[in-house]
Amino acid sequence: MDSAERAAEGGGDRYRPGYELVAERLLQHIAEQGLHPGDRLPTEQGLAELLGTTRNQMREAVKVLAAIGRLSVRRGAGIFVAAADRTLADEELAHFQPTDMAHVSMLLDFRRLIEAETARRAASLATPIQVRKIRESAQESLRLGTAHEVQGFARADQQFHDAVAIAADNIFLQSNVANIRRFAAQTDTLLFHGDVPGSLEVAGRQHVAVAEAIADGDPDRAAQLMTAHIETTQRQFERKIRNRMFTQGPQQ
Repeated sequence: MDSAERAAEGGGDRYRPGYELVAERLLQHIAEQGLHPGDRLPTEQGLAELLGTTRNQMREAVKVLAAIGRLSVRRGAGIFVAAADRTLADEELAHFQPTDMAHVSMLLDFRRLIEAETARRAASLATPIQVRKIRESAQESLRLGTAHEVQGFARADQQFHDAVAIAADNIFLQSNVANIRRFAAQTDTLLFHGDVPGSLEVAGRQHVAVAEAIADGDPDRAAQLMTAHIETTQRQFERKIRNRMFTQGPQQ
């Protein structure tokens, strides 16, 4: 009897088939190794040896994970981490228009909702190490923003927002924050061509205020300040876009 089978017979998992436990461990292995869609895994026998189970258990685990779309088994090629199925929402996002003000407004509205919640949760859940990271990145963004070092500020800005999302302790919030930044970068590149939509110093000061609310363990204030920060960003975007449209005039 292998370790998965023993686990299935005892404790809270005693009614679960061993291959389900092996499937869970395989997903944990994929996450721990930082594997991505398209990455190749060892053979069933190799995986069984790696995770300390039998080849039969591993075969069933692979079948289950392939059936739910987490693995892809290609005859003659091997076992691979599968790409997520594209949903209707994914198809819509594929048509995001970075220079369309309506799309940009929707993006910023979504960002306000998501990042306000990450700040709220971070204020309740952040560890001392995470608080220090949030504070340091906020202070760095203010320093670089005051000096108008655009590229350096962009890195510090990303580190700050990522640090808040990590402290919120929810992988779905972290994923959404990362996706929002990816779309926002498209807008920055196509609309501003290396310029910035507003005051970097103001943004840095707002980062510091959010960081202090999180450090104080004040969820409501952290959420309010993050909301105000995103709203400021939105106003700056809209003003910058209007100015560009006015300066350039109608296209011939």
